Amino acid sequence: MINSKRILYHLKSHNIHSKQIFASIKIRHLTTQFQPKGSNPQLTFPCLDKLELKNKQLSQGKTQDSSSSSSLQSGPEPSYGFVRTGFQLYKSKKPIFLDYGGHLPEYEIAYETWGKLNPQKNNLILIHTGLSASSHAKSQPQNEKPGWWENFIGSGKFIDTDKYFVVCTNVLGGCYGSTGPSSIDPANDERYATRFPILSVNDMVRAQRELVRDEFGVNKIYASVGASMGGMQSLAYAWEFPEEVQKVISISGCARSHPYSIALRHTQRQVLMSDPNWNRGFYYNQIPPHVGMKLAREIATVTYRSGPEWEYRFGRYRADESKPPALCPDFLVETYLDHAGEKFCLEYDANSWLYVSKAMDLFDLSESTRSKAIADRKRSELKYKGEQSNDSGEYEVVPEEPYEEKSTNSPRLSVEESLQDLKNGMQRRLANKDVLVIGVESDILFPVWQQREIADVLLDNPYNKTGEVEYFELGTDISNYGHDTFLLSLEDIGKPVKNFLNN
Repeated sequence: MINSKRILYHLKSHNIHSKQIFASIKIRHLTTQFQPKGSNPQLTFPCLDKLELKNKQLSQGKTQDSSSSSSLQSGPEPSYGFVRTGFQLYKSKKPIFLDYGGHLPEYEIAYETWGKLNPQKNNLILIHTGLSASSHAKSQPQNEKPGWWENFIGSGKFIDTDKYFVVCTNVLGGCYGSTGPSSIDPANDERYATRFPILSVNDMVRAQRELVRDEFGVNKIYASVGASMGGMQSLAYAWEFPEEVQKVISISGCARSHPYSIALRHTQRQVLMSDPNWNRGFYYNQIPPHVGMKLAREIATVTYRSGPEWEYRFGRYRADESKPPALCPDFLVETYLDHAGEKFCLEYDANSWLYVSKAMDLFDLSESTRSKAIADRKRSELKYKGEQSNDSGEYEVVPEEPYEEKSTNSPRLSVEESLQDLKNGMQRRLANKDVLVIGVESDILFPVWQQREIADVLLDNPYNKTGEVEYFELGTDISNYGHDTFLLSLEDIGKPVKNFLNN
């Protein structure tokens, strides 16, 4: 029989929360010693044991080497280039006013460069990243680790640094050097956390433009290039500054986020926010929400690849056919997802994931959406200048009454009207621009019809007199890598990009 008095005395003498630990010991003792035997032995859960161990290590200020966890090391996984050092910082002391009403009194943008800016200052290519990537697109003297587009950028490569001056930034809202939720708010010298304002993709590119003009003195960039969320940014940069961009490349992107992609990112955010350690965003200097982050990344990873690729890569094989099935990762594809989440969950700030993914959901270059954003941004600026009364500062956005699905008779745009709204938003702003749009048939996160939509809107543009619009699509006979094709099938993506840039 366990001696509870002795244990209580021992715990108190070491200044430990005795009641909580004693209760835990008592429950474990009862479940292990006095649980009646069943027809079958209880399953073991090594995956949960691992999470408990990580919680314990993090509570003690220790970190766990995610690379030591069981994983699949075969396969063409890219290096996303997670970095905390080796970048340069652009610091703006001017406030930036945001599309959804907030502002940042000052901000920083982390960036890296390759190649040289020519005397005419007309050879700058701005690379826009996806959701989780840093500015480290390629190795450079300050950081020699391979970048996430290592073999795409360089001397003689698809984006040729012998010809072009290449700049890549960490987006506003990110966590690899740029100002984001984990940054210090100058108003109170505390981390922003969820006091950080909601961002849009267009907000991100306006911050990038300040870097381009102030740091390099460039009034017109040669090309705006990006894939995934970077494909959104590449279009947004040209939309915001049509006279300051010569060429636009959007790979596996869209002109507006659609319900399917929004729903997928919603599930990731809900899982992350349900982690008790998230604490409504105020987890800094505490245990981070690594469980929610791990699961969110696993869901995201499912959307980055395609079913056919996983069919021939993993099949229905289990990690160890000699052992009985388990509820923890058991199939090869499960162990792959488990590793993908595990190695990421402490690398990227959870709040940045929430804010940047929400910015993707909000992306829409339609006339009605952009007009409202401009008006909201102007109101924010007037409040900042004291020319308009301040509100309470709280975001009361969810109505008390539950949402109801709108009937077909509800006042909303038809498919035709919605498309016309997009044309009204894009065609004048992107007229006379050379634009390359690349789609991937196996992509389930940004289905190929979304890239076709961009191309159709720009090809059917009555205002375009001199711009060349090209559409290039990779079928499943070329790539089955899904959304990650731009990271993995470099030759197939790179050839049309190189030809377009050099023409």
